[in-house]
Amino acid sequence: MLEERESKEPAMNPFQKNESKETLFSPVSTEEVPPRPPSLPKKPPPKICGSNYPLSIAFIVVNEFCERFSYYGMKAVLTLYFLYFLHWNEDTSTSVYHAFSSLCYFTPILGAAIADSWLGKFKTIIYLSLVYVLGHVIKSLGALPILGGHMVHTVLSLVGLSLIALGTGGIKPCVAAFGGDQFEEKHAEERTRYFSVFYLSINAGSLISTFVTPMLRGDVKCFGEDCYALAFGVPGLLMVIALVVFAMGSRIYRKPPPEGNIVTQVVKCIWFAISNRFKNRSGDIPKRQHWLDWAAEKYPKQLIMDVKALTRVLFLYIPLPMFWALLDQQGSRWTLQATRMNGNLGFFVLQPDQMQVLNPFLVLIFIPLFDLVIYRLVSKCGINFSSLRKMAVGMILACLAFAVAAAVEIKINEMAPPQPGPQEIFLQVLNLADDEVKVTVLGDENNSLLAESIKSFQKTPDYSKLHLKTKSQDFRFNLEFRNFSVYTKHSMEERNWYSLIIREDGKSVSSMMVKDANNKTTNGMTAVRFVNTLHKKVNISLGADISLDVGEDYGVSAYRTVQRGEYSVVHCRTEDKDFSLNLGLLDFGAAYLFVITNRTNQGLQAWKMEDIPANKMSIAWQLPQYALVTAAEVMFSVTGLEFSYSQAPSSMKSVLQAAWLLTVAFGNIIVLIVAQFSGLVQWAEFILFSCLLLVVCLIFSIMGYYYVPLKPEDIQEPADKQIPRIQGNMINLETKKTRF
Repeated sequence: MLEERESKEPAMNPFQKNESKETLFSPVSTEEVPPRPPSLPKKPPPKICGSNYPLSIAFIVVNEFCERFSYYGMKAVLTLYFLYFLHWNEDTSTSVYHAFSSLCYFTPILGAAIADSWLGKFKTIIYLSLVYVLGHVIKSLGALPILGGHMVHTVLSLVGLSLIALGTGGIKPCVAAFGGDQFEEKHAEERTRYFSVFYLSINAGSLISTFVTPMLRGDVKCFGEDCYALAFGVPGLLMVIALVVFAMGSRIYRKPPPEGNIVTQVVKCIWFAISNRFKNRSGDIPKRQHWLDWAAEKYPKQLIMDVKALTRVLFLYIPLPMFWALLDQQGSRWTLQATRMNGNLGFFVLQPDQMQVLNPFLVLIFIPLFDLVIYRLVSKCGINFSSLRKMAVGMILACLAFAVAAAVEIKINEMAPPQPGPQEIFLQVLNLADDEVKVTVLGDENNSLLAESIKSFQKTPDYSKLHLKTKSQDFRFNLEFRNFSVYTKHSMEERNWYSLIIREDGKSVSSMMVKDANNKTTNGMTAVRFVNTLHKKVNISLGADISLDVGEDYGVSAYRTVQRGEYSVVHCRTEDKDFSLNLGLLDFGAAYLFVITNRTNQGLQAWKMEDIPANKMSIAWQLPQYALVTAAEVMFSVTGLEFSYSQAPSSMKSVLQAAWLLTVAFGNIIVLIVAQFSGLVQWAEFILFSCLLLVVCLIFSIMGYYYVPLKPEDIQEPADKQIPRIQGNMINLETKKTRF
């Protein structure tokens, strides 16, 4: 969540009109000077309990808490929504998740331009918050199973996410800076503390929402399924509250008018310098010290100097997207990994998407730990732990985090049941007859492929692998029961799991083939299905909104997913009788088959068989990778922003903020591309990201080694040397030569 910190300092633009009473003269220009905006009211704003804190910041902090709750709460369940509601595959779910994240970090450029050049911060926040709320409403409607089909849900989801990205990104650069505008210049210390509280509200909203919304998704059932509509609706409600609270403070806000967008000025300055240099390629024209000096004919000397300092920092930004590519996978690939693990911690049961709560929780612990303990200990050891070195160490920690994630993934795969390959199937046999049955699977030449003797109400110990000659093949089965021998034929397709169910048919036996679950229920749920041996249809209630009917005389139900837990009393009924079944513990990721029987000596009961074993690896094994990646985030993100701000003039802070957000956006695009086109198994993809960041870290370290840090006096010229406008072709450069 540390990327939110880039917006906590309001940018200062020295190229705007100075309205101070101490201004004794202004540069003469032939250009028409536009009228000055009206001065802000002199009446001091109301304070909080007699302090120097404006009352208006209370509305802004509450607004930010609710907005961050809204954003991170919705995003926490987004990957599983794609996977299990829209039924996209893991790669598509990951790609769309990161495309959305990327868009959320491109749109702040648009929001800043609207606020600085047109509407001002207040109106921009209001209008884009309305767009934000509309996006949440559409997104929630797209999660209602009763509203249209798959195409309707997909369209509503994509439209809703696009509006949410525009809303959250558009207000991102405005809210914190608008809070800073509420303070008078003489209260700079209080403004600094405000930004700390503001940042705390970001992490508090994230921490609570990433814990609560997965519970709304998994613990509440809507229409017999996970309640994604509620999980999206509650964050939407919080965004409505955020908008209402922000609007309530309208009368007491200080609302500076738009002052022009410095990002636009920087882009125009760079473009003019490049085009002017291209036009003056002749060898007769004297060379200039720096390529940006070619903008001197049109732009102020101070702006050119500031852009020079800016480009030195932006050059170091080139490798940074690779770090964000790893960091932002906590909500996609790591969440998918958690779905294949056991969330039972003994004292608490974690949903897979709740593991994301570790990031904001550890951030709040690690920031003071690093600032007050670790960095001071390193300093006492005489080690020069510069900002660039901290960022490089952060990259290395992220590499280690993904190496650990790869090791966990390999271990999960080792514990998972093997999957049938091409022209292979897995087969198990269930004997529901009252006596032993010998089963022989015959090949095309009547050769025996499998022979098993199975006692009454038993099954084969394990699945047996059979090889097919084509993608689909018919197999002949010989069933020997008492003095009877029965031949039957069943067709099976490659890459599937099957159960051959044998039942009594008068004095002989018959069989039926059913297809089993071919993989774990990777959303951390449990899959169950039933075989009904009774002569009457049975209705089974597995929860408040989950019930299913199983047909009479060996009817087989479809799989239904339920929450992990103890199911000691499951209510059932036939047309003339109510009874209950004890299903026992249904564990994470398992698939169970229950055979409802009425044996004279035991009464009605459910015979439980495990088609797919439960997840064995504890979700706690993800803790090391979360700790490493959060430590990497603290060292990289906080340090990177502080370093950037120290190396560029105050007028360029908004440009740096925009560039920093763009590195996050491009990092998510990297994940999108790799997920769609790499074709790697998951552990290999983790290793790929780890190695790529390691290479990028080496490049960044070399760049940092040759980087010469600027001192404050090198960044800002004294006021008497600032030349606001250079007319004609006159060039009078007094800048120091800096390495790009």
